[in-house]
Amino acid sequence: MLLAITWDVSPEILPNTSIPVRWYGLLFASAFLIGYELLKRMFKSEGHPVEWTDKALIYTMVGCLVGARLGHVFFYDWQYYLEHPTEIIMFWKGGLASHGAAIGIIVAIYFYSKKVTHKSMLWMLDRVVITIAQGGVLIRLGNLMNSEIYGKPTGSDWGFVFVRSDEFQMVRYPTQLMEAVGYLFIFIFLFYAFNKTDMRKYFGRLFGYFLLLVFGFRFLMEFFKENQVDFESSLPINMGQILSIPAVIAGIYFIVKAKKETV
Repeated sequence: MLLAITWDVSPEILPNTSIPVRWYGLLFASAFLIGYELLKRMFKSEGHPVEWTDKALIYTMVGCLVGARLGHVFFYDWQYYLEHPTEIIMFWKGGLASHGAAIGIIVAIYFYSKKVTHKSMLWMLDRVVITIAQGGVLIRLGNLMNSEIYGKPTGSDWGFVFVRSDEFQMVRYPTQLMEAVGYLFIFIFLFYAFNKTDMRKYFGRLFGYFLLLVFGFRFLMEFFKENQVDFESSLPINMGQILSIPAVIAGIYFIVKAKKETV
């Protein structure tokens, strides 16, 4: 056990106090704030109104939260919520799905593009996915602070022991940390491609790379994770992988079909 890290960090920033502020909530909010600043700088560098950023934050926050919640409800626990429909709106009880968040943000960006920028939806998605990639880093770190969404046993002395949530106290893959590192590299790639290449001139190409890299990586990471819900054990691959496949295919499509901006 010498190589194993005993993870017994409190999910609360101020434990044993009347202020229930959690690391996950702080990191989740930070993801939006940093994304807001990144997007504002992109708009400013391109000569677009920085006021667009305020509305973009509202649209993406609503799309992300509603999509993530409904994604969990429909993809992972529909039978339970069918019997307890009033709990669907109870975000504070947990249960958010990243695939649902992606769908929600795409829908939100569709309406945002129609109402605010009056530009191609793909034009906006090429920019907002950069902010989402960095957000993925912080949210996975939030999962780590919550000692949730951890991996399968490593079968060795290397890994993390999640004292607060694993009743078996096994040495496991720190998949939250592994995903955070992966998303960090994807963010760096997208940020570099936007600022240092002409890729942003091809509508949908950055969006395509985001889908391919994020959900391709997610598909691979699921092999190291414990299933989130019981019914996944009866599937040949788990729900996260099933939902990632169409996203990867869509990513390849947008990369190949991206057309250069003409105006």
